[in-house]
Amino acid sequence: MSMATPEIDHLSESRVQGQAARRTRQLKSLALHVLIIGFLIFWFMPVLALFVSSVRPQADTATSGWWMAFVRPLLSAQNYAMAIDQLNVGASLATSVAIAIPTTVLTVLLSVIGAYALVRMNFAGRTTLSLILVALLVTPPQITLVPLLKFYNSVSLSGTIPGIWLYQVGFTLPFGIFLMRGFIASIPRDLYESASLDGATELRTFISIVLPLSRPIMASLGIMAFLWSWNDLLIPLLFMGGSAMSPPITVNLAGLVGQTTQGQGPLMAATFLSVLVPLILILSAQRYFVRGILGGAVKG
Repeated sequence: MSMATPEIDHLSESRVQGQAARRTRQLKSLALHVLIIGFLIFWFMPVLALFVSSVRPQADTATSGWWMAFVRPLLSAQNYAMAIDQLNVGASLATSVAIAIPTTVLTVLLSVIGAYALVRMNFAGRTTLSLILVALLVTPPQITLVPLLKFYNSVSLSGTIPGIWLYQVGFTLPFGIFLMRGFIASIPRDLYESASLDGATELRTFISIVLPLSRPIMASLGIMAFLWSWNDLLIPLLFMGGSAMSPPITVNLAGLVGQTTQGQGPLMAATFLSVLVPLILILSAQRYFVRGILGGAVKG
């Protein structure tokens, strides 16, 4: 009996230590979840405030804070009707979509093609071209506004949507190629060699191997390109001046801030509609965004 007692005591002590370790892990997990939930609430609070303010009557918005809607829940869609009918928000959203979607598609497509060429193809000046792309990453686009505006006026591109495409794609492309190049360079060479042994051409290798493997990073680049294009104010403001088309939503909102006489309600509704599209995009594709950004971090 005396010889078994130390073993029993040791087992009891191990059991107590294991329970203490499990409780510690549970407390750490609980603290982490509380921190994440608190961060999400803090991040989503401005969006919630904007939405609640957009569905409140004008009198309530002018006399009390948005949180009073939970005390007196008097909501109405009148602000959205006024924003669409009187503030021309619907046409502005259509213009923003017509700018952002082609810009995103062209940026992603040209970036993956350019990155593949820099990684897989040997041609004269490849190193120089890579250095130029890196230099363009730190070149402020604002220094090109005046000469490009003069050029656009001379070739009748000023005031047109294709002119916005060219500008936004041109200055997003260096970053896109830089991002895609790191990912494509991490693809194992064995895949390329297997495709070559099977008789695949460079085009077939690009379509059948590189594009499927690059979907996460292409989604990440597409999200960033769309957000940059959608939220851009300066370029559409300068290059679409004098156009008969409805301005993009950012330009429209910037003008409404100091000109609207309908009160804060319609402006809040218009602002929430402008935020809703990128918000849906981020929430629906955030897992691709994270996978794509981390995809080229480690070279395999």
